[in-house]
Amino acid sequence: QVQLVESGGGSVQAGGSLRLSCAPSGYPYRSYCMGWFRQVPGKEREGVAGIDSNGAINYADSVKGRFTIGQDNAKNLYLQMASLEPEDTAMYYCAATLKPGAGDPRLYCRGANCFCDGYGIEFWGKGIEVTISS
Repeated sequence: QVQLVESGGGSVQAGGSLRLSCAPSGYPYRSYCMGWFRQVPGKEREGVAGIDSNGAINYADSVKGRFTIGQDNAKNLYLQMASLEPEDTAMYYCAATLKPGAGDPRLYCRGANCFCDGYGIEFWGKGIEVTISS
């Protein structure tokens, strides 16, 4: 059974930093895309940053230069967030899916369905809250 367990959320003031982590277990694929989505109530879930098994990385324009995605040797996923803004306040979700192609790991949603480079997201974490105060 695949599990994605997030940790590291919380509340900070604008301009501060937070680091999110996601520990995967039972993941069956060698070729994959993993990443972070976020969602605020009443809005569509949006892709934040993705990374694939080839090491390719993609960031949403809104977080470029402020957020860094990566993996450690145990394949744990992290998202280092700096220069945080109140607009970054959201529930953040770790996500993963099979990705056999070499395309850009861009994360996006179309209504209730979310994708990495056109491949539907198969696995989700439960979400972790991030609150940025002004």
